[in-house]
Amino acid sequence: MNRQTFVENLKVVYGSEPKNYTGATGNSDYVSLKNYDRAVAVIQTGAWAGGTAAVTLTQATDVSGAGAKSLSFANQWTFQSTGFTNDSLTKTAVSSDTFNLSTANTVHVIEIEASDLDLANNFDCLRVSVASPGANADFYGIMIYLYGSRYPQATPPSAIVD
Repeated sequence: MNRQTFVENLKVVYGSEPKNYTGATGNSDYVSLKNYDRAVAVIQTGAWAGGTAAVTLTQATDVSGAGAKSLSFANQWTFQSTGFTNDSLTKTAVSSDTFNLSTANTVHVIEIEASDLDLANNFDCLRVSVASPGANADFYGIMIYLYGSRYPQATPPSAIVD
């Protein structure tokens, strides 16, 4: 039986606070994958008044965002809670490295492997960005989970400090 705890196996990073992003872009902090094989970005929407907000990924050479450039990704997984009776994820291809948030009470999951980043040119950090939903009262928050630790331990190394 595996006796490791959740926090020993995953590094939990607070991406962006859950709030109303009316007229504003929401960016997570840059997180470093230097010590991890994978990242999972989870975006949970709450009340959604009708805006459309594009989700993109950016890679950089450090957590300050140095040399930032677009990070390609091909898929996202989604489920919409309808009375909290559904937890089936649906895999959806994204177009042009983006997809839109546009529905209340939905969870979006993006899987990123460290090898997806431009490691040959020292890009080992990533950020999740959600464009402004316009003048709508639209709520969401972002969490990022890092796993596949290169140095498993009870207190994993920081992912937001170089």
